[in-house]
Amino acid sequence: MTETPRTPMPLAAVEAIARTAHATQTDKAGRPYTEHLSAVADGVRARGGDDDQIAAAWLHDAVEDDALSEQWLQDAALTPRTKDIVRALTKRTGEPPEAYAARILATPGALLVKQSDLAHNANPARLAVLDETTRKRLTEKYARMRALLGLVDQPGE
Repeated sequence: MTETPRTPMPLAAVEAIARTAHATQTDKAGRPYTEHLSAVADGVRARGGDDDQIAAAWLHDAVEDDALSEQWLQDAALTPRTKDIVRALTKRTGEPPEAYAARILATPGALLVKQSDLAHNANPARLAVLDETTRKRLTEKYARMRALLGLVDQPGE
């Protein structure tokens, strides 16, 4: 099925949808989840990302977290590239990290968004408020994903 070309929604609208979709969620430290989305979008922008990547940053966890449906994503007024990046960043149940990393690497534009996501997730200030067991588990998880993606020596950037 081919998509009918249409004007993609502006970034402000993507942000508003993401903020509404994740409004009731909090991160592991109990902070509003939208703070993470904003930090990832800002990180993509700071790394030279384009509008497709910034839109994907706002939406990178939406389908995975069931904040928005795959059907919503399919029907949304977004570029095919933004949709591809969001799909690439959506972890699938039972999926090995190697397969997830391979999909990100195979999707143009996705690596920059994931790099920003990992940088915010691995931020020492964010991790410091977690209990030691969780902090250790997440630090190892993020380091492994950075290695699989070829993003070495960049924790928390």
